Amino acid sequence: MTDRQFIEVHGARENNLKNISLNIPKQKVTVFTGVSGSGKSSLVFDTIAAEAQRQLNETFTAFVQGFLPHYGQPDVDRIEHLNAPIIIDQKRVGGGSRSTAGTYTDIATLLRLLFSRVGQPYAGPGYAFSFNTPQGMCPECEGIGKTVQLDLEKFLDRSTSLNGGAILHPEFKVGKWMWKMYPLSGLFDNDKPIKDYSDKELHALLYGADVKVSFGEIGSKYEGLVERFTRMYIKKDAASMSERNRAVFEQFTTSQTCRVCHGARLNQAALNCRIGGRNIADLSDLEATKLIIFLENFTDPVAIKLAARLTERLQHLVDIGLGYVSLSRETATLSGGESQRVKMIRHLGNSLTEMLYILDEPSVGLHARDVARLSSLLRQLRDKGNTVLIVEHDPDIMAIADHVVDIGPKAGTHGGEVVFEGSYAALKHADTLTGQFLKQHLPIKPKVRQPTGQMRIKNATLHNLKNVTVNIPTGVLTVVTGVAGSGKSSLINDVFLAQHPDALVIDQSRVTANSRSAPATYTGIMDDIRQAFAKANQVSASFFSFNSEGSCPNCNGLGVVYTDLAFMEGMVSTCEICEGKRFKSEVLAYHLRGKSISDVLDMTVEEALTSFTEQKIKRVLQAMNDVGLGYLRLGQPLSTVSGGEGQRLKLATELHKRGSVYVMDEPTTGLHLSDIGLLMGIIDRLVDARNTVILIEHHLDVIRQADWIIDLGPEGGSAGGEVLFEGPPQELKNCKRSITARFI
Repeated sequence: MTDRQFIEVHGARENNLKNISLNIPKQKVTVFTGVSGSGKSSLVFDTIAAEAQRQLNETFTAFVQGFLPHYGQPDVDRIEHLNAPIIIDQKRVGGGSRSTAGTYTDIATLLRLLFSRVGQPYAGPGYAFSFNTPQGMCPECEGIGKTVQLDLEKFLDRSTSLNGGAILHPEFKVGKWMWKMYPLSGLFDNDKPIKDYSDKELHALLYGADVKVSFGEIGSKYEGLVERFTRMYIKKDAASMSERNRAVFEQFTTSQTCRVCHGARLNQAALNCRIGGRNIADLSDLEATKLIIFLENFTDPVAIKLAARLTERLQHLVDIGLGYVSLSRETATLSGGESQRVKMIRHLGNSLTEMLYILDEPSVGLHARDVARLSSLLRQLRDKGNTVLIVEHDPDIMAIADHVVDIGPKAGTHGGEVVFEGSYAALKHADTLTGQFLKQHLPIKPKVRQPTGQMRIKNATLHNLKNVTVNIPTGVLTVVTGVAGSGKSSLINDVFLAQHPDALVIDQSRVTANSRSAPATYTGIMDDIRQAFAKANQVSASFFSFNSEGSCPNCNGLGVVYTDLAFMEGMVSTCEICEGKRFKSEVLAYHLRGKSISDVLDMTVEEALTSFTEQKIKRVLQAMNDVGLGYLRLGQPLSTVSGGEGQRLKLATELHKRGSVYVMDEPTTGLHLSDIGLLMGIIDRLVDARNTVILIEHHLDVIRQADWIIDLGPEGGSAGGEVLFEGPPQELKNCKRSITARFI
């Protein structure tokens, strides 16, 4: 073999990687495995993918590069023989309320083409059937399907005046820039309650008047509250707002289905055009499996050709376990696992070869039945002549690999080395954590705990739930199972949590990862650490915050200085003043038990446990250690924390709280086989302490350890939404309709 048949990595040191070098075979499937936090993502995403993307971007002109995301040069000596990358990660698909499964995968384009060619009466070319073009969208809701209005009862406190804070939206608080337009307009008595305004004054406040308002040197046309709010917030897509801004937006608005198109998003001409008695909105609302059946009945040669292409793309959705998804489903409602699989659909239909596909745990959110389908699709990508790199914990995905790289031996500072390279068969006999745990499987629990009571869900009909009534036992571990789309999340995350809002929820959303957040700030112990330093040194606690008084003035508490080089890749250098310690020099002169605040943030959780005597801090540190995060440094940026570590960090923050009901959504996401035993130990301790724990889970070892199983199905979407089984795991095998029963 020539060297060009390998991607050669020389001297990778990104995050915790220990100067590793390896050869990755091209046109093969290579799976990277190892414990959570061992360095898999640092190698595959932060090093190989980042460098491939950076080099690809450099092939564009300087002008175009200015519009592309900037990828920093990873800490690696060199990488040879890279291919152009296609990165398919678990980030949720955005795109706002105008983005649907159909538009994102481009399947909607084929459906629009079908209607433009054979639909009757003729309504125009393909774009006339798009709710994202002026020619196709409903004029009333502009293609959104619903209309949003400002709710004046929630927006205004009519009993008080402008100066008294009558405008309740946080951006219009007294003294803020947005508020100033109204008292400075000269149109109102600023101390008169709104309820005492004349009709003319109220109309001017809400809908505007022909005046100019001066803000010192600046003049601006006066806008009423309703027209200003509509322009600034309603005309913007709420789905693309940050979570906090969207929550505020929803607090002051009401939403209702568009009265003209009744939610179909399109104008009347597009909706009047039909094929087989159905318009394009009707077909877009069908699940992929049902739309395939509809497309089988054509006789027109043009329709047959287009339908065949459409069916091929829809079949990809079915093959990847998303047959229950409709083309009209908004992408914002897809889970992380569903998002990743929808991204894969975009690439399965192309005929590109010699590409580098990089996937992050594609098995996430998949039932054991669907993992086999996924394996087939990954092989297809390889067989077209592509190189496929996968970060994965699922043994069934490892089994299809041509080559396996195990990173370890443990996590964090104890990881970052290649501990095994070779075939999956050889890995099963290797003396690594992965090799050891591939031989082990947790058995079906023979003796289950007895419930102390029950919580009832009655007549649940949300989404695809078919009038479900079910009892969730208290004081035991309940695992809710079923194929993707069977109704598990609807039943627990929506219906159950609405009835039991006090339950502690640990879900799949990633921990906040900005440059200033760290395990110490995320878990809340940073405040207590600052207080301990303040008390020991008789100074203000804010002195020990790198976000406040104590921050180094040169780097503003970041520890690094960013230099923007326009279209070229920016530079990041350690701050010369604080030498990366983030604090002013006078702050570092204060000590607690011989350590400065910077020394403390550089400690691992294990080290901090032996150093701190404060019970409140110790309790959280112990919880972090219990979930296997003893190696994390207290000040480590959360942007360097893996998905599995983030999940356990969430668990640790909740463990020291008092909660009688815990709901966990796929807690094994991102977890290595060796960590699952650790997770089950934590869950068992929670249940033994008389808590109720409810898991939504696909992992068979976890299902086997349940006290009680609720299995939904039998399939996803409209073919699901029924409770097939309730009972202990040993009895599940007798349920003939359950797909889970065949795998347990």
